[in-house]
This record gives sequence, structure tokens and C-alpha cells, in this order.
Amino acid sequence: MKIASAETGILMVPIDEPLADMPESKDAVRPTVYIKLRTDNGIEGVGITFYAEALTRGLHEAVIAMVDLIKGMDPQRPEAIVSRIEGNASGAGPAGIFTLALAAIDMAVWDIRAKALDMPLWKLLGGHRDKVPTYASGALRRGLTDDQAVLATERLLAKGFKEMKMQLALPGHTNPAIEERRARVVRAAAGPETLLYCDINQRWRPEQAINIGRRIEDVRLDWLEDVTTCDDFAGLARVTHALPTPIAGGEYLWGVTPHAHAIAQHSVDIVMVDMLRAGGVTPWMKIAHMAQANNLPIVSHVVPEFMCHLVAACPNGVTVEYMPWMLKLFQSTPKVEDGMLHLPTQPGFGLAFDEQMLQRYAA
Repeated sequence: MKIASAETGILMVPIDEPLADMPESKDAVRPTVYIKLRTDNGIEGVGITFYAEALTRGLHEAVIAMVDLIKGMDPQRPEAIVSRIEGNASGAGPAGIFTLALAAIDMAVWDIRAKALDMPLWKLLGGHRDKVPTYASGALRRGLTDDQAVLATERLLAKGFKEMKMQLALPGHTNPAIEERRARVVRAAAGPETLLYCDINQRWRPEQAINIGRRIEDVRLDWLEDVTTCDDFAGLARVTHALPTPIAGGEYLWGVTPHAHAIAQHSVDIVMVDMLRAGGVTPWMKIAHMAQANNLPIVSHVVPEFMCHLVAACPNGVTVEYMPWMLKLFQSTPKVEDGMLHLPTQPGFGLAFDEQMLQRYAA
């Protein structure tokens, strides 16, 4: 079995918010690159990548170039494929368009590998469990009013979510008292049993994170996420050591090595890894194992239809971020029941593109 060809394209995927039906900006789109990687015996692996925004055409060209590099290679050897690409990139990585393109290739390779073995990917990667907790993300955004945040929370609870994520670092005029009020409003609406996470998206300085974090200790957030600049490992460690609330972070880091630095400097309590910025399945699993070796849990970032396999495969996998940006691209995706994502039994990721959607969103 050899890699023979690929179909790729650029999509303009609408940015909606279907969980609570409260989008922040109407008619906005997310430029996305998709790939169908094909073997000489007819197996097809799928992958997607994004984050390049205005540079998405460059990202698409990088994916095409990488496919050309690996034609004729055995998809059962993902490490060899990664090495071939890295060796021909003249030090272009490990970040930016190079890593985003590599992620799409690596995802498709692992999809092929699992399909060739007639196994769902979560089993091939370790198979720790066949269902995994998930949390509603993207609905409790910082741009909502307090009343809107309450309504969104109620809608998430009505859908059966037992975990959800809000945002602080509110826009416009804000101060610690306003931030504290929002946290208390959402906690009151969510109830005491709901696991409630909070994302800052790198918008606070360490001292702000410590100040506000202390004010809301009794809100019992289950983690504070990306409280300050992602590679300020010392600053993150200050916050982690100062607050009893667990600190999650890592989605903005590229490749494997920065996660090793974050773990070594005790910068986070919970390791969060974005598979696209990591470079695909291969590096994501390396980071997961590194976290496990340091007695740390790991959680995912976006693309739950892919990430449920990786989190479920790992003994230290905790929960999957359910942010349904890309679900509309596929014929079917894993179902959420009673706050749990149930893993597919089909081979590979268990995903197939909806051809009508690819045509509808084609750039």
C-alpha cells in the first residue's frame, strides 16, 4: 500500500454558534483547507487545517507540496512520512504554515492507517475508553451581556451538557469587580454541579490573573485557561503556584518542545494541546504521553470530531472541547449523550466529507 494521490481544496466555513444560537458576528467565515489523501489500493484518509486566515492560499499550497513529497510512501509509517517532510522543508518549522499543513497530512495518514487495519483510530492509539466527557465551548463568549450569558447557559443545560466553558477578560470598560460579577452570574445560572471552565485567551498579565483569580476562588472554576502569554512559562508558573484553581494552557504552543518547557517549569496543571498547532496526531500523542509521565491530565482544543479519538485513547485524557465549527462538513459525527461523546466504531476517524457541503463552501 502506497500513497498515490490527494484531493485538496479551500473552504469558507460559516462561523456560527449552534449550541446556544448566539453568534457574535453574523456572516463571518473561517477559511479552511481540507484533504482527501488516497492510496493505490483505494483507501482514503481525511484531514483539515485552518488558522492561516488571509494566508490560507499559502497553507493550501503547502499541503499540496507536502503530498508531492510523500507520494509512493507507506502510510503505515507516519514517523517516516513526518521525517521526509521535515527533511525537505529546510528548517521551515516547527510553527506557522509548515506545521498547520503537516497536521492535515498527518491526520489523513493516521486515518488511512486505521482504516487499513479495520480499526477505529481511538482503538489503534490505545483504546482507553469508548466514550469520553465533553464540554460545551464557544457559547458563553465574552461579548455577551450578563442576561445573554444566563440564557446561553440555560440552553446548554437543556441540551444535557454537564460541563461548559465561559470567557473572562471582558471587552470594553472592565475591571476586577466586573470580571468577578460575570463569573458569579454564570456560576449561578449553571448551578453547583456543572463543571465550569473559563478561558482568558492570553489577555491578562500574571498579576491580573492572580488578583482576579483570588477574587473568584469561591466560584469554583474547574480551570482557568490561557491566563497570560502562552510562552511566558515563568509568568504562568507564578499564577499556577498562587491560585488553588487549576491552570490550563498550551493551545497556542507550536510543536512538541514548548510543551516540554511548560511542563518542566510547572507552568500548567492541565495540558491543553491543539492538534493543528502541534502538527497532527503523531506529535499530539507524544505530548499526551509526556504529560502522563509527569502526572498531568491532557485535554483537547477544537475539532471534537477528530479529537475525541485522541483523548479517549489516553489514560490521562480528561475531556473534549465540543466546539462544533466543522461538524457541518461531514456526513455524520460522534453524538453527545448525557454529556458524553460516544466514539465511533467505523474504521479510522469514522468521518466522511459531505460532498454537497464541500461544494457549497468552496472558495
